[in-house]
Amino acid sequence: MVLRSKNICTFLLTIAILSHVSRSLHFELKSGQSKCISEDIKSNAMTVGKYTVVNPNEPHPFPQSHKINTRVTSSHGNTYHHAEEVDSGQFSFTAVEGGDYSACFAASDHKSDVTLSIDLEWGTGVHYKSLGSLAKKSRVEVMEFEVKALIETVNSIHDEMFYLRDREEEMQDLNRATNSKMAWLSLVSLFVCLGVAGMQFMHLKTFFEKKKVI
Repeated sequence: MVLRSKNICTFLLTIAILSHVSRSLHFELKSGQSKCISEDIKSNAMTVGKYTVVNPNEPHPFPQSHKINTRVTSSHGNTYHHAEEVDSGQFSFTAVEGGDYSACFAASDHKSDVTLSIDLEWGTGVHYKSLGSLAKKSRVEVMEFEVKALIETVNSIHDEMFYLRDREEEMQDLNRATNSKMAWLSLVSLFVCLGVAGMQFMHLKTFFEKKKVI
């Protein structure tokens, strides 16, 4: 029993650690084109994203050609972030609805083709709060923050397990209902086949009696 409890704790901690991994992407975008990045987010989960266009003329100011339009939407079409003609930005929100969320980036069209390099960091969970302010806190406060993050992650896993159990029960009820309907359909099909066979037998018997074969 103790070994089983240790295995469960190890499993939960492993998932908690893995859930701390964010998506860090680097991609290129040509002028006049757009690109969307999708992320599957659970309802009531906090998500944080940060995007930056790489300045090709650093340390000089950004050229006007290196501006993008950004929009973050849910699978239901609700907009959570929108920015136009920017070279960087960030977004953070708590997902009201679960599903795929898309971050779309569009580069303005220019007479001369320009290729933009974009860095995107996108993560989900309480641990993606501002790390800059966290670094200024004491070690005890940092540990308290990490403990709270782990507790929320474990609670999220706990809720996910109950959600999966409810989904499993729904699937079992659906399977039982489907099997019951198939059993009734098979029984009705059997009676229909027997009825058709009886009618054919009576028809053939009548036919042969008229022909005086039997």
